[in-house]
Amino acid sequence: MRTKFILSVGLLFLGILARNSALGAPVDMPTRPNDIPPNDPAPGEMPPGEGLSGSMLPGGTSSASPYTFSGSYTLDGKTGKETNANYTADTDDTSAVYVLNCSRLTLINPTISTRGNSSSMDASSFYGLNAAVLAASDSYVEITGGSVTTTGSGANGVFATGKGTTINLTGITINCTGEGGHGVDATLEGVLNLKDVDIITAGSHSAAIATDRGSGIINVDGGKVATYGRDSPGIYSTGTISVKDAVISGIGAEGAVIEGKNTIALTNTTLNCGKQTTGGIMIYQSFSGDAENGTGNFMMNGGSISSTTGPVFYITNTDAEIDLNAVNVTSASGTLIKAAASDRWGQSGSNGGIVAFTATDEDLAGDLVCDSLSMIEAVLRNGTTLAGSIDPEGKGKFVSLSIDASSTWEVTGTSYLDGLYDGDAGLTNIHGNGFTVYYDSSQKANDWLGAKTYSLADGGELKPIN
Repeated sequence: MRTKFILSVGLLFLGILARNSALGAPVDMPTRPNDIPPNDPAPGEMPPGEGLSGSMLPGGTSSASPYTFSGSYTLDGKTGKETNANYTADTDDTSAVYVLNCSRLTLINPTISTRGNSSSMDASSFYGLNAAVLAASDSYVEITGGSVTTTGSGANGVFATGKGTTINLTGITINCTGEGGHGVDATLEGVLNLKDVDIITAGSHSAAIATDRGSGIINVDGGKVATYGRDSPGIYSTGTISVKDAVISGIGAEGAVIEGKNTIALTNTTLNCGKQTTGGIMIYQSFSGDAENGTGNFMMNGGSISSTTGPVFYITNTDAEIDLNAVNVTSASGTLIKAAASDRWGQSGSNGGIVAFTATDEDLAGDLVCDSLSMIEAVLRNGTTLAGSIDPEGKGKFVSLSIDASSTWEVTGTSYLDGLYDGDAGLTNIHGNGFTVYYDSSQKANDWLGAKTYSLADGGELKPIN
């Protein structure tokens, strides 16, 4: 017997009247509780260390921390400008360039390199310890041309931390080969702006474009990005990351990961990605303390997603909103969305995925898969076609589809829906292809179907499950 999740009449009625002016409001799905304890760390980050003090910031040590931030070249409260200069650091926990206390630095065609290791992966990820270029405490750095190379563990390429800190990068190359070496990273409301920047990372836990604790803001325009290490997605967001006109490749990893209440927005970007278990784009919550609890937002306008393995989207232990507009999506796995609990994150019994998915002007192929702890609300509009089954095993806690009259669902397997709204009252835009779609006639918002069985175009039926 299929497990059912019965919403109140009022909420459900709003839900299946969809998410735009033509289709109405989204399903009001329950939000996740705030008291779920921490579990595993993020797939693209290092596990928490030895209780690093949150009061420790670049610029010195705190009473709770043994770490000191320093640079081979340090600019403290001053203004500087250099052209064609070399900056190197061979010592552990040492940046090649360190800018702090409202400094302003301009570098043209620099060669920047480090070979030292970090004594704390937490300090490196949260505050930029051992980064090749580290800017903190309301400082500004502008780098045009040149290169940044790091080989040590925890050696991020370029790191901005703290409110008021901004780094602008134009036309440079960044290559980080050590474990935990992100290409660029922003934390504690630091800002990074990239224009035509190429990034390669090779170590494990080394996302190329990353934000971490305290969030950060990164804007990317153009450039090519590739990650080759284990658990190293192309983009990792615990803040706000926007990318346009770029090529992002996660080789054997996710192309993009969102943790918690954070955002990734892509425009005309090419995303090449895929990991067997967590797919091409992952949205989740680890409850490690790195990201605020809430809805993760993935938005993409134009461009393409090529997922080589696993589901295109994998959502677990969090709420997610996914919005695709004229994106070319291809998947080798045959699964478009997987919303499911995982034994890695969250509290067993309440760690499923809750997904609101909107597709506009899309040509999609793949199944929407849901377990008994998870929910999917799918909206197809403006000429979208979906070829796939929806909740093919009938396990979903709650699954709904809203489809406007201009869109088409090509059913490719037995499907189950708790809620259905179709802008075409004649259901001619649902092509059964010989398969049965079951709907829940006990839901008030499905009253328009009259608990009847309908023949679908190209064979198959829409029929009540109860």
